[in-house]
Amino acid sequence: MYKLLITYFLALFPLLIFGQETERRLYRPDVSFLDTTNISAATRDSLYNYQFGADTLLTDTIPVGRPDSIRREKPPVIEAPIDYNAEDSIIGSFDGQKVYLYNNARVTYQQIELTAYFIELDLETKEVYAEGIQDSTGTLIQKPIFKDGREEFESKILRYNFETEKGIITDVVTEQGEGFVHSQRTKKISRDAFVLKDGKYTTCDADHPHFYLHLTKAKVISNNKIITGPAYMVLEDFPIYFPILPFGYFPNTPTYSSGILVPMYGEENNRGFFLRDGGYYWAASEYFDLAVRGDIYSRGSWATKLHTNYRKRYKYNGGFDFRYNVNVYGERGQDTYTRSPQFAVTWSHSQDAKANPNQTFSASVNFSTSGYDKQNSISAENYLRSQKSSSISFSKKFENTPYNLSVNLRHSQNSADTSLTLSLPEMTFSMGKIYPLRKKVRSGALKWYEKFGVNYTGNLRNSITAHESEILQKSFARDWKNGVRHNIPISLPSFNLLNHINFSPGFSYNEKWYFKKYEYSYVEGGDFNNPGSIPKSVQIDTISGLNRVYDYSYSVSASTNIYGMFLPMNPNSKIRGIRHKMTPSMSFSYRPDFGAERYGYWQEVQVDTTGSVRYFDVNDGGIYGGSPGRGASGAISFSLNNNLEAKVLDVKDTTKTDEEQKFKKVKIIDNLSLGTSYNLIADSLNLSPINLRARTTVAGVSINMGGVLDPYEVNEEGVKIHKYVWSERNGLAKLGRLTRANLSFGMNFRSKKGEQQAEQNRELVEGENVLPGDYSDYTDFNIPWDFGFDYSFNYAGPRRPSEKGRITQTIGLRGNLNLTDKWRISANTNYDIVAREFSFTTFNVNRDLHCWSMAFNFVPFGYMKSYSFTINAKSSMLKDLKLQKRQSHYDNF
Repeated sequence: MYKLLITYFLALFPLLIFGQETERRLYRPDVSFLDTTNISAATRDSLYNYQFGADTLLTDTIPVGRPDSIRREKPPVIEAPIDYNAEDSIIGSFDGQKVYLYNNARVTYQQIELTAYFIELDLETKEVYAEGIQDSTGTLIQKPIFKDGREEFESKILRYNFETEKGIITDVVTEQGEGFVHSQRTKKISRDAFVLKDGKYTTCDADHPHFYLHLTKAKVISNNKIITGPAYMVLEDFPIYFPILPFGYFPNTPTYSSGILVPMYGEENNRGFFLRDGGYYWAASEYFDLAVRGDIYSRGSWATKLHTNYRKRYKYNGGFDFRYNVNVYGERGQDTYTRSPQFAVTWSHSQDAKANPNQTFSASVNFSTSGYDKQNSISAENYLRSQKSSSISFSKKFENTPYNLSVNLRHSQNSADTSLTLSLPEMTFSMGKIYPLRKKVRSGALKWYEKFGVNYTGNLRNSITAHESEILQKSFARDWKNGVRHNIPISLPSFNLLNHINFSPGFSYNEKWYFKKYEYSYVEGGDFNNPGSIPKSVQIDTISGLNRVYDYSYSVSASTNIYGMFLPMNPNSKIRGIRHKMTPSMSFSYRPDFGAERYGYWQEVQVDTTGSVRYFDVNDGGIYGGSPGRGASGAISFSLNNNLEAKVLDVKDTTKTDEEQKFKKVKIIDNLSLGTSYNLIADSLNLSPINLRARTTVAGVSINMGGVLDPYEVNEEGVKIHKYVWSERNGLAKLGRLTRANLSFGMNFRSKKGEQQAEQNRELVEGENVLPGDYSDYTDFNIPWDFGFDYSFNYAGPRRPSEKGRITQTIGLRGNLNLTDKWRISANTNYDIVAREFSFTTFNVNRDLHCWSMAFNFVPFGYMKSYSFTINAKSSMLKDLKLQKRQSHYDNF
């Protein structure tokens, strides 16, 4: 309890001096009372007749344009009609100065609206009186609700003077931003100010708040400030008199307010005592703000953080963060001492879609040093993340043209190996498909040649990949990769053969522009530090200048659908039929030999003293890949997709009468496919590996599997040789050499029966058909839960005959359980079956305490081993009002 009190007063101290932003919703009556001659005809017709009783209505007999029989010396000035109505009755006094409204009474004047069970209007004194009524259980219903524009409050009794703008309100509840003010007796002293006695300020929205700050007296000035006298905390109706706040001053403006950001405090075994996230918030303007925070630890670690939000309505909005941390571990002068500076930058920017429909600019930047998340992340999600990427994009669509332009600055990094890739910039210019032979004005069907279409895509990139510590040391001319790529696919008219086979010819042209190339030469006795597999005796020279690399290919493809049907002989069978759909497709593509000398892409170079020669790519390592491959290719590709489904009787649905509607479709095999290709021109290894894919659903479980079969054997060095597997092996091994295989499936379970039982119990309670003490009257059988698991199996075949394949198996488990509407338990873990160990595992328990919340998070083992227990107020305005006990994962270093 003492920790809660300390935290409570740490949270309130800056409020007393600087305050926080709140939203005012107090009533502001600004009206002039009306003459009864201006009351609408609909309401005049319901005046109560005292002479003949409550059930008899009289029509108003005051002639239009003639004076009322009741004289007034100073008739009120009216600015708009008063509209009022009630469900039971509307009674007017004999002198016409008062009107009484009963049951769901409503009075509306300009932007002011008052509703209550009973309302009394006094035209002479210009006062209004309203109150509610108790129902048979003693509960007060139809309380007075006063609305003035966006401001609204509810009370027990209301008395208000429209002329003086003063009034007395009892048991009023007003909403103040995220909080509520309760007052037994409130006096409004002017248009914008009121005073109260024995008030309550709380963020709990219950009629009887669970906690509040008791205000012995206070004055509220709308959209300005709140001044309080002595105040103390009350928890569950238990007053905490000591310590007491002698006074309080709360700025209360509808605009942002600057002020101190209160730090949170604690202790870690490695970094010591700390104050975290303390600083200053600057409400610069309505367009942007700025928050500067800092952390300080007793053993030398520290951090600084900057955050800003900006927004221009109907134009753009975004936010920017910069964080710099210095973590110190161990004692200076010892071997265990380390000092690790880290930083992180995040930036998000988005443009309003209405600002410019043809031009957009956006940014999503998430960049940090590789060790930042490992050493400074609080959440497990950030700690486990090893991949980050950023993008700053500008795009423009040229109106009424097929042209588009986009410019991007990209970044990606892997914190596991500290590799970093930058693309500064990447530009793409594209042209949508056009039909140059199509007539602008034509009649009739399209000619075959009018279907000839062409489109274009051009891409420019400038990129580098290096380790984080080396990126700034790289040479732009030597280490950065850049180039331009042009792609011009041309679609030729397709046609059908025998109305069943669809033929599609095609031609594709690609061209790459590089700004350097390599020249290779043999140096006897040379010892060069060459990359990759290039021998040390080969010297590499870089030649600058524009270097065109182009390739082209021809292709034609054909596809069709084949259907097979099985119909059971028994007419009473639950299976109406089974349909098998096959989609075979075949294509032929040709590409010339770009290794020929006339193209200049490959250079033949001697590599040793024996005269051996090898071919080297002069564009090796280009940003869009090297030169086109050597050797001509005339490949035939084949693929086959299968789908199997059945039509079975729906035994669960007995409401359908139509014979066809009684049956439903059930997929047996969603997809089963295989594909390969054969190179007609190659002198060896003509057949490509066979790819197999399958997907199906069994009992609601989606199963995915796949594999790759290589038709050729390998020698002892792991190099493929031109020997087919089926000629060398027996059994299932004759199908091919399994190089890769995978299997995965998952399942989710959710409760349904509990929800149905809970609904039945609620109907019994509402119907008052339960006896006192009946178990169902106190227990909610609705216990919602969900549970899921995922299984993954992967196999990697051996690279050499003497080796064995590698198998990995993992299973992931996750679940949630709601013991009641307020209690929730969740868990998440992964288990490596082969290594026989768990990976990251978490257990979480949450309790909803209405205006407070409780959370217990536990990581039982591993690098992130830790726990935390927190009870805190839900309101963001009271985020520092909490009790926390935790063991940080930083203590595991």
